[in-house]
Amino acid sequence: MFGCRYEDEPVEPEIEEGAEEDVENNNNEDIAGDPVETEEKEEQQPVQRPRKTSKYMTKYERARILGTRALQISMNAPVMVELEGETDPLEIAMKELRERKVPFTIRRYLPDGSYEDWGVDELIVEDSWKRQVGGD
Repeated sequence: MFGCRYEDEPVEPEIEEGAEEDVENNNNEDIAGDPVETEEKEEQQPVQRPRKTSKYMTKYERARILGTRALQISMNAPVMVELEGETDPLEIAMKELRERKVPFTIRRYLPDGSYEDWGVDELIVEDSWKRQVGGD
């Protein structure tokens, strides 16, 4: 073998004369052409299809929401409810969930690769937190 080329190393393609000029001309054509219409696509609203998943929040979604929101509150995030002496971030997160003021969206992935987005205020939450907090 000649040079410093290894056996597994791919061979570099040879560039023909004039090929570089064509690439430069193609780049300039995009600038002089019609503007791309991307703004209209961004303004379109997503189509609301009937949802396939349950309207009930799962215990796993609830646990993740409470934990994430409690962490945010402990890091001095703004609280979305009136505080009545609560200092525990988890209790404040539970109160926000009870009053449907948690600013989260749940994305549920489906087996076909698509997904559904649910706002926390759209979901029905089981009242199991009353046993934990000792409410009503």
